[in-house]
Amino acid sequence: MNLKSEYQIVLVTAPLLPIARKLTQQILTAKLAACVNILPAVESHYWWQGKLTRSGEVLLLIKTTSAHLKALRRLVKRNHPYETPEFVTLAIDSGSKKYLQWITDSVA
Repeated sequence: MNLKSEYQIVLVTAPLLPIARKLTQQILTAKLAACVNILPAVESHYWWQGKLTRSGEVLLLIKTTSAHLKALRRLVKRNHPYETPEFVTLAIDSGSKKYLQWITDSVA
């Protein structure tokens, strides 16, 4: 089975924990992911508008299927406060068969 095209982890950062929780609730209610892990304290360093910037952020690790990526991207873009929200996908190329089936069942 070619898992690369079937399962994904999506990385999304948010400026504050309440915003991350709201996005998580919207994602799960829409059944666009099986699980969202919230890592409440990351320090991000990045280039923004020509300047080196540092800020505290919250990181979402979203487990979903490739079939749900387009709708998930739209939901994040529509509800995220950032002008350019992070939306990075990482293919899952191996995993527990039972866990991967749980992802499939959760977003069905």
